[in-house]
Amino acid sequence: MSRKRVILFGPLPPPFGGVSIFMRALCAKAIEKGAHVWSYTGKPNDENADNPLFVNHRRFAHLLALLRYGFQARITDSTHFHFEYPNILMLPLWICAKFVLRFHWIKILHDGSLPSRYKSFSSLKRLLFQLAVRHINEYIVVNKELETWLRETVKVSKKIFFIPSLLPLPENWDETNLSEELALTLERHCNHKRRVCTIGIFIPSYGFHQVADSVERLRQATNEDIGLLIVDGGYERDEKYMADVLKERKWIAVAANVPHSNLATVFRKSDVFVRGFSDESFGLSRIEAMWCDTPVIATDVGETRGMLIYKFGDISALCLHLQAVFDGKPASDAKVWAEKFIKETEENLTNYLRVIVGDNNKTNVE
Repeated sequence: MSRKRVILFGPLPPPFGGVSIFMRALCAKAIEKGAHVWSYTGKPNDENADNPLFVNHRRFAHLLALLRYGFQARITDSTHFHFEYPNILMLPLWICAKFVLRFHWIKILHDGSLPSRYKSFSSLKRLLFQLAVRHINEYIVVNKELETWLRETVKVSKKIFFIPSLLPLPENWDETNLSEELALTLERHCNHKRRVCTIGIFIPSYGFHQVADSVERLRQATNEDIGLLIVDGGYERDEKYMADVLKERKWIAVAANVPHSNLATVFRKSDVFVRGFSDESFGLSRIEAMWCDTPVIATDVGETRGMLIYKFGDISALCLHLQAVFDGKPASDAKVWAEKFIKETEENLTNYLRVIVGDNNKTNVE
C-alpha cells in the first residue's frame, strides 16, 4: 500500500528509559528514512522544530498533529493510551480520526504486563481495548509471549511482527553527570561491602519485597554488610507496599526519578543487578547492566540469556544466586551474550525501519 507519509509516535516518558532509549535510537534513523517523528518524551532543543515534533498529549496535541499530517499516513504508534492503558477520551478520538483520515495504524506493544492486567480490566476498559483491536492494522511485539497472547486470547488475525526492542545505544546513553542527590545516594550505597541494585516501581509485581527479603536473609546468614539500592520510577506507588519493603531497613537506599543516562553509573557501582519483575516484556535494563559488566539476576520472563534466573517469588533461589555472584561465580557466558546483543541491535533496527516505512517484503520478522 502506498502511503503519503510515515509518522512515528514517542514512547513512555523517562525514567523508564528502556522504552525511551529504544525510541531515541529509532527516531533519528526513522527521520533519515523519511519518517515524520512526533514525540511526547520532552521538548526538543528547538521548540519550533517540525521534525521531530513535540506534542503534548495531555492537551491532545497529538490529535492536532494527526489532523495536519495524518491523511492516508502510515503511523507507527508507540503510545500506551491507545491500547495497553486505553484512555476513555484519547482512544475514541483516535479511532474517529482514523475513520476520517484513513491512516494505516501499526501498534508497537512493549508492555509485558498487559496479558495479566487484562484479566482485571473493567467492562469499559475491555470495550475500549476491543475497539482498538478492531482498528489496528499491524502489530509489532517485543517478545513471543505477547504474540501468542494476541493470537490465542485476543484472537488477533492481523499481521504481527516480532522485533525485540534492543537497538543501538545513543552516544550519551551512559552520561556520568549526576545530580547532587544521586551522587550522595550512590556514595552511601558504595559504603557497603556488597552492593545490590534493582529497578522498578513500588508495587508488588516489581518484586522489591522479594529482593529486600533476600538481601536481609543473606545479611543475617553471612553477617556481611550488604546494601540494596532501589531505583524508583515513581510514576505509580503503593504506599503500604513501599513502607513494608523499607521497614527499618537502613541498608536500603532509594533513588527516585533517575535519568536513564545515569543508570550505567548505578550499574557500575553495584556488584549485581536484580530485575525481579513478574511481567517483563523484554528486559532492556538487564542487557544494559551486562554491557556495564555487572552480573544480572533476573526472573525467568523476558530476556534471560547470560543471566542467573529464578522464578518470581522464589527467595531461596534468589539468595543462592546472590551468594554465587558475591563468591565470584556469575553466569559463565554473560560476556559472550553481552557481545552478541550488540550484534543483534543492528538487525533489530533494520527490521523496525522496514516495517515503519512499509518495506515489509524484506522483513524477516513475522
